Amino acid sequence: MLTRTGTTPLAPVSGRPYRPGGTVRLTDVERDMAEGGHGEAVAAAMDLLIRYGDILGAGRLVETGNVCGANIFGPRHSRVYGDADPVALFSEFSLDSATPLDVPPMRAHSCQLIGPYDPANAELQGLDDATLDEITRSERYLASLGVSLLNTCTPYQVGNVPARGEHCAWMESSAVPYINSLLGARTNTEGRESTAAAMVTGRIPYAGLHLTENRYATHLVRVGTPVESTFDWSVFGYFLGRHLRHEIPVIAGVPGGVDPVSLKQFGASANSSGDVEMYHIPGVTAEAVSVEHALNGRPPVAELRFTRRDHEDVVEQLNSTATGDDIQFVMIGCPHASLGQVLEVARLLDGRRVSDSVHLWVYTPSALREVARRNGWVDIIERAGGKVWADTCPAIGQFVPPGTKRFATDSAKQVHYLPAIMGVEGRFGTTEACVRAALTGRWAA
Repeated sequence: MLTRTGTTPLAPVSGRPYRPGGTVRLTDVERDMAEGGHGEAVAAAMDLLIRYGDILGAGRLVETGNVCGANIFGPRHSRVYGDADPVALFSEFSLDSATPLDVPPMRAHSCQLIGPYDPANAELQGLDDATLDEITRSERYLASLGVSLLNTCTPYQVGNVPARGEHCAWMESSAVPYINSLLGARTNTEGRESTAAAMVTGRIPYAGLHLTENRYATHLVRVGTPVESTFDWSVFGYFLGRHLRHEIPVIAGVPGGVDPVSLKQFGASANSSGDVEMYHIPGVTAEAVSVEHALNGRPPVAELRFTRRDHEDVVEQLNSTATGDDIQFVMIGCPHASLGQVLEVARLLDGRRVSDSVHLWVYTPSALREVARRNGWVDIIERAGGKVWADTCPAIGQFVPPGTKRFATDSAKQVHYLPAIMGVEGRFGTTEACVRAALTGRWAA
């Protein structure tokens, strides 16, 4: 076990030797956690956070009361252990402890992100009883610790809306840029281990985007072609991620307000082709009054311009895996669809019928699916031959309908990842183009 506030070595926890040095300094409360005063699980979590903080060069930890992580253990995570107990799996995968630990109730408000299955459609996923039992036991274990099973990549759509300036510990490629940028909350892109440790301790390293000086823009991006629709924002985001990687842009030339759904898709795209955890749009995002303000009065490191040709190049790239136009699967809802997006699909399908050769699946948070069902939109989609899913997606659950060679989606993120994950070809276009492909079995964007 580690110490950062003195020179006396602490007793090792779970067999870890003491390592002197490092950058993280602990408060008295944190030192007590690290020394085992709150139990071995908390001590193991503190050990993990201290080692992580050392890597980041953090001088201290910061309190967080809002953590979103991925701690459900489906078949991909536990197959090496066989029918392992959730306690052992959580200890090993999330707290880096080979010894099963008695984990106390979560100290921070904690949410489970998107998971491996939809309970209402498990049979369609082809999950056997043993796998379902494994996932259910894991969910029950997490719930018993106080983890909210939101099971969505968009917790901000179903009630977890952090305040400006709030220190969070979140995972997920759409969620991180959304809450950093649009809401002005503060988080780095965390992982399974760091979010689990934050849940247990209510702490996260005070580094990266938790610090004000690291949240200013470094690059200026000028919009030289209309970016109006959600589809345009998805394309623009993919362009940004590809060119900026991990830099923070300020975007100039966007007229008027921007729909939050478009920014949901934008952030997911930018954080798929790159690692854009934050961006500024003057008059739209939380921390940018003007371009100069977003840059903190400094000149940009570089300037980029997004042109019509860039738009066309991205669309061409995202369609590059497809060798034909016949479609067997249409996937909508990555990141999970908003109520408005579900309604759009329902309106496009109303009175029509999906081709017998196509599966149309729409993904949304389970809480929103229930509202959409009460509104009659799920019935419209299902009468047309589609299906509304929740809690998972093809990339996370690693499943597509049997016989899928080529799929269509309105998600730049899904078409970026799914061909490599599932060995299928992808077509990318507007929601309307995707629904049209579902009706005809052909891609004609």
